[in-house]
Amino acid sequence: MRLPTAIALTAGAVSLLLASQGLAASAAAASPARQGVSSAPLVDSPGTPPPASPGAETSLPAMSELIARALDNDAGLRSRRLDGASVGQEVPMARSRLLPRLEASANYRVSDADNIYTDNPQDYPDEVYDDRISGRTQDTSWQVRLTQPLFDLERSRQLGKAHAQADAATLEVAVAERDLAMTVIDTYLDAYRASRRVGLLMAQRESLTLQQRQAQRAYDLGLGDRINLLESQSRLDQAIADQTAAENALSIAITDLERLTGVTPDFTPRLIERSATFTPGAEDQPLESLLTRSSDNADVRLAAQRENVTRQETDIRRAARYPRLDFVVDYSDLHSNDALRTSRELSAGVELNVALYQGGYTTASIRQGELTALAGAADLDNERRLAQQEVRRRLRSIQGDRRQLEALTRSIESASLFVEAAVRGEALGLRDLVDVLDARATLYDLRIRYVDTLCDYLDNRAALAAATGTLDTPSIDRLMRTLEALEREADPPAIVAQAGVATPTRR
Repeated sequence: MRLPTAIALTAGAVSLLLASQGLAASAAAASPARQGVSSAPLVDSPGTPPPASPGAETSLPAMSELIARALDNDAGLRSRRLDGASVGQEVPMARSRLLPRLEASANYRVSDADNIYTDNPQDYPDEVYDDRISGRTQDTSWQVRLTQPLFDLERSRQLGKAHAQADAATLEVAVAERDLAMTVIDTYLDAYRASRRVGLLMAQRESLTLQQRQAQRAYDLGLGDRINLLESQSRLDQAIADQTAAENALSIAITDLERLTGVTPDFTPRLIERSATFTPGAEDQPLESLLTRSSDNADVRLAAQRENVTRQETDIRRAARYPRLDFVVDYSDLHSNDALRTSRELSAGVELNVALYQGGYTTASIRQGELTALAGAADLDNERRLAQQEVRRRLRSIQGDRRQLEALTRSIESASLFVEAAVRGEALGLRDLVDVLDARATLYDLRIRYVDTLCDYLDNRAALAAATGTLDTPSIDRLMRTLEALEREADPPAIVAQAGVATPTRR
């Protein structure tokens, strides 16, 4: 009785599989040819790659386009850029202190004084002294003063510090842009990982659903035991839970991308059906070369520039001990009711100012600047070590991911052969459909691990490029080409089986 019953069960399962495949084909025919970012096209801008040709169709949003949108959309980065622009104004402000300074002033004064004239009016009978004898005067004056610094070491060094601060502000913006780009890349890979996991889990769930039905039928006919039925139900429930978690992760990643970029990218779940035939490239540069290039890390360059700012500040404080020499031209015009006070004056001269003693303030200020400079040097050394450690860690992770991908590729090939053998054995009556579906579910698990490892590999490649200061549009395009190479191995969008009916899932 076992063989006819198994044949009947197999026929029922095959009919369900054929129905699912028919719906998958119809869903694939109805799907759009290109799934991209659901928004208006970008205007070409520097750093943005040219749009793809009409014949180059892809199912993935362009990563470089999303990064360009994030760089324009992020409010935090916009604030950092404005802060950098404001710091840049320190340069013209410092330069102005070395240029001529022209000042004008006006004054009106009423005074009532006691002096030799008011105390002895009888000695000055002439009418010309009437106003002076009264002691009450009204003066109106104005003055113009031109000052040109001839030697001011402190202000000269302040100009150098202003340039260093402006460069540091520019590097801070570069660090913020790099961090934002890495955030977009990480979130993009999370969304891709989740979407392909959903697609694979959909197919695995469909296979486990058929397995559970097979076990239920066998149990109802008395050919199976309750343990097998409970095991199949448990695996199906686990697949449903995993699919729900993957869908939640996909929704969160898409929401994060929407917040970062201002658009909603489309990551349609797809089934990566065949094993990848490509091998991710190895890092072609030796470790020593990468460690040398770590000096181009944005964090290291920023720390070096900040250390330069602290040294400039120390030099400014030392310059306070030097004299300051100014050329001064004064012109004044005084009008008074006392004719003897009315005057016009034009003078020119040189002023020398030297700070002789300020209670020890200058010495303490210089010492404080030296200690700050030492702290900046220590921060620079720490950033260099962190960058080199990041290079070593990412390079080792890349090597480990490549070895794992190679092993998973072989495992997927072996699992695919095992599925084919199980199908042939089931056709010959040597195995039943439960074995076939179990082998297929195992194959889906391997494919899920392959996609996860590939995303880890790409994330490590992006982090290595950031650590060596080479994260740019070409390096991002290389990441996309790797994903597109995997997508060329993909089947049409996956199908979800719910309550015995297969329905295509679209987002």
